[in-house]
Amino acid sequence: MLIPPLDRKMFRDLWHMRGLAAAISVVMGCGIALFILSRSMLHSLELTQQTYYDRYNFADVFASIKRAPDELINRISKIPGVAIAERRIVVPVNLSVPGLDEPASGRLISVPDVGRPRLDQLYLRRGRWLTPRSDDEALASEAFVDANQLEVGDTFSAVINGRMKELQIVGVVLSPEYIYEIKPGGIVPDNRHFGVFWMNEEALSLAFDMDGAFNDLAIKLMRGANVENVIQRVDYLIEPYGGLGAFDRRDQLSHQFVDNEIEQNRNMGLFAPSIFLGVSAFLINVVMSRTINSQREQIAALKAFGYSNLEVGWHYIKGVLLIAAIALAIGIPAGAWFGWLVTRMYARLFHFPVFLFRIYPSVLVAAAGVAASAAILGAIGSVSRAVRLPPAEAMRPEPPSGFGPTILERMGIGRFVPPIALMVVRQLERHPIKTGLSTLAISLAVAVLVIGNFFQDSIDYMMNAQFHWVQRFDVSVATTDPVSDRAMYELASMPGVMRCEPTRTVSARVRAGARDRRVGIRGIEPQSTLYGLVDMDGRETPLPPHGLLISKKLAEVLDVNVGDWVEMEVLTDKRPKRRVMIAATLKDFVGLAAYMDLEELRRIMLEGQVVNGVNLEVDPAYQDALYRELKETPAISTVMVKQHSIDSFNDTIAKNLGVMKRINLIFACIIAAGVVYNSARISLSERSRELATLRVIGFTRQEISSILLGELAIVTLLAIPVGLGLGTFFAWWMCTAFDQELFRFPMVVSNRTYAWASLVVIAASAVSGLLVRRSLDHLDLVAVLKSRE
Repeated sequence: MLIPPLDRKMFRDLWHMRGLAAAISVVMGCGIALFILSRSMLHSLELTQQTYYDRYNFADVFASIKRAPDELINRISKIPGVAIAERRIVVPVNLSVPGLDEPASGRLISVPDVGRPRLDQLYLRRGRWLTPRSDDEALASEAFVDANQLEVGDTFSAVINGRMKELQIVGVVLSPEYIYEIKPGGIVPDNRHFGVFWMNEEALSLAFDMDGAFNDLAIKLMRGANVENVIQRVDYLIEPYGGLGAFDRRDQLSHQFVDNEIEQNRNMGLFAPSIFLGVSAFLINVVMSRTINSQREQIAALKAFGYSNLEVGWHYIKGVLLIAAIALAIGIPAGAWFGWLVTRMYARLFHFPVFLFRIYPSVLVAAAGVAASAAILGAIGSVSRAVRLPPAEAMRPEPPSGFGPTILERMGIGRFVPPIALMVVRQLERHPIKTGLSTLAISLAVAVLVIGNFFQDSIDYMMNAQFHWVQRFDVSVATTDPVSDRAMYELASMPGVMRCEPTRTVSARVRAGARDRRVGIRGIEPQSTLYGLVDMDGRETPLPPHGLLISKKLAEVLDVNVGDWVEMEVLTDKRPKRRVMIAATLKDFVGLAAYMDLEELRRIMLEGQVVNGVNLEVDPAYQDALYRELKETPAISTVMVKQHSIDSFNDTIAKNLGVMKRINLIFACIIAAGVVYNSARISLSERSRELATLRVIGFTRQEISSILLGELAIVTLLAIPVGLGLGTFFAWWMCTAFDQELFRFPMVVSNRTYAWASLVVIAASAVSGLLVRRSLDHLDLVAVLKSRE
């Protein structure tokens, strides 16, 4: 089969500019890889989450209760919109784990002695189900088992109703309720020191005096049910029994984290590929402009031989579509490989029975469409000029650029500047649009590097602030129920405790008009030294003597300002309702928080000197002895050691950030090298006749290299501050886009990040310059200087 003449010309042109075409394909391939990675990961996460929820019947509404009779479940089941209502017993416990010197925390959840739960069903990874009516067997969450290197058949101890009881792990399970397994109040998972366990209902009911009663509730709704109406009715029914307020999936902790990750993928899926595809379109525009300008006579000849404008235009469009096809061949496997890396990263955070990264056909079609659009968008301007060019005009050489004194000469200092430097400045001034676009393209590489390291800077700052400015304690202890503040003296007498401060935390619903949120209100002492109220800028915010101090994000959600009044309904104990004033706001990092003076909170609660949490400063020399004593203290439900949270962060979040940072670095280096190399190669191609002329009249290779590479150096140096500014702007935009209820990222970009981004781009420019210099050294003077007839 014969290849049409125009197609042979197209392949010949692409072969002649194969270096430029390859660089463009690689840059565009990176954009396609990012597009495929983000969109496929988004679809994979959403599909995996929804499939898991549907298959294992994840509940829609949850509620905790002090103690309610079993018959209440029948009344809740009759609420319009409720499909299934299931009662449970859920209790926090202190754990003693083999091989673990420090105390761990756990949550025990009841399952029916006969049959399986109807809601929040368990996936049995290995082992077996519980023996009916056994009281010393437990199913353990896979994250906890793996983190502590336990196996089926191993034992651990839990403080159950004041007594240490040994439990045997008979099965390892996953639950849709704990895809992201994190202890209440934590900000990073600590699977070594927190686990979830399931036991027979009869064993838990007898141990915790829940015979014929329950303290937790899960509800599945009918399709189209009004969630708010169901929650209101459930609250009304559970209130007499110490109900802590029902809430839907939106406020379920594990679901919040997974949804937050999905939302981040959705945002990044639009932002990052746009940069690479935009740069690709720019490079195609430059290459096609240069190609069409150098082929003016060929275009005229084609039209003279009878080829229509459409045929000539389609000839060039096919060329850029072929570059896009090569980019797809690069981007699809690259996207699959990066998807494999990110899937491994997610597997450390999210616990699904199966989580596979799939590249969906719809994503491939969209990627092909995006790549073709970027290629056509970059070429359409040059191609439209080519098809509009009359043959007679095309046969004439392109008119030369305007000539005039440079800015240095107009300033009167031209005579002091070497001729080569004047040539460099004159070339840049003659083509301001080309110079500006080249500067912008290189600056985007700088910006990508800034963004990649910005996340590391931001999270490092956030973790340092959270673990050193806010959490100034070493150990935080929580009790199952509020206890007298005399417990502080008992804790103060334990080994190594140098200082302790009380806290009182209650669950409350804060309402402003039609808006409300369920939050924890923490009561602390005004002069607390172990818990700091520090904002994102590192400034200490004093605790107001009256009213609430709330997160700035909570104020936005409720649409309130300092001085406004809100309704505060406490969801525990006597359930008091009060109107309180928003006395101050705090721009914090995590969640929706509210703080109050400890004594004022006690007055609102109509209670005496009680606490349910104590922060401790501990002498490291005695911490092992302290841990042993805390393990055996009955009233304690949770022990949070700050260092464990830091270690867990470094082991999970920091590793994942490292993966993303390396991926980002690869992409940024490619975009930097691709843009700089293309700019240098095109400049060499356009100016080869001029540079060859200079060689013939006596300029050395060093001097003509200085002209070409000097232009490259100036454009790169101009691009660096522009790129640093763009990177800072993009970082601010991402802080705004990711300003969510769960996390807020502080706007922090370190000088190290700026220096790193600048050095990488300078290095890419230097390497590209050396490659072009090599081509310049082998310039065929005779061939270049031949007249084009």
